[in-house]
Amino acid sequence: MICKWHCWLLVLLSGGGSAVAQMLPQRDCADCPELVTLPAGRFVMGAAPDEEALEQLAGEFRGRSAPRRDLEVARFSIGRFEVTRGEFRAFVAATGHLSEVCFVWEGGGHRLLAKRSWRDPGFAQDDRHPATCISWEDAEAYTRWLSKLSGRRYRLPSEAEWEYAARAGTTSHRYWGNTMVEACRYSNSADLSTRREVPEAADWATSDCSDGHAYTAPVGRFAANAFGLHDMLGNVAEWTADCWSPDYRGAPATAAARGEGDCYLRAVRGGAWDEASAGIRAAYRVGSPVTVRVYARGFRVLREEQ
Repeated sequence: MICKWHCWLLVLLSGGGSAVAQMLPQRDCADCPELVTLPAGRFVMGAAPDEEALEQLAGEFRGRSAPRRDLEVARFSIGRFEVTRGEFRAFVAATGHLSEVCFVWEGGGHRLLAKRSWRDPGFAQDDRHPATCISWEDAEAYTRWLSKLSGRRYRLPSEAEWEYAARAGTTSHRYWGNTMVEACRYSNSADLSTRREVPEAADWATSDCSDGHAYTAPVGRFAANAFGLHDMLGNVAEWTADCWSPDYRGAPATAAARGEGDCYLRAVRGGAWDEASAGIRAAYRVGSPVTVRVYARGFRVLREEQ
């Protein structure tokens, strides 16, 4: 209903080179996600030289966001929120798409369970929570349906587009700064709520704050970044379009998705509700098989504007 009266407008701040989004959401149809249109710009992609050491990132995950790259990004629109369970439900109802069986953390380990899916990931959700237990193939099918429904070109963002959107003009580890001091204001990540309420989380690394959500939170509960985007870090980790490569050597010189490498694996960004400091960063990236559904993984859509 809000979208009948408002659309998003970006206002560039003079002198700073950053941008803030003033609240005016746009949506192409009743079941389409809300979007924010981002201006074209440049940014440096990847972790700063000392970032991974400062974050005490495990050795096996280091070097994945190197070498850093200075990239130019064209104007595009991206989901203000992660795709919600209600939005994914509309897609399933319209298409009959099957998205069943999910990896969850139950009984002291990761288990692939037929009873778990986006309908029931093993914890309570409503239709304003982000859809989780979503594979890359599920997300791709959703964007194709959305393109047909709206008459516009929707797709998953490239890693470069995703990071540009997540940073929103900042160069720090996170869009709110280098530390996790304000984590519970800006992100739903592993914290005291998680440790207190999730049976398996007693020995997890967590932030020393409580955001009030042990598992996923309804989208938009946490403060937005300077582009007006919510949950770019935390809540659920997000699929991107890129084929997986262990670092940025040989990556495109543009913001386009990487089409070479291990294309059975795709890049996942942003961390989730079950991750603490090192995984809740704009530069953090992992790869995952396109068919795999995980209890803490969802996605966000991009609409082309060229």
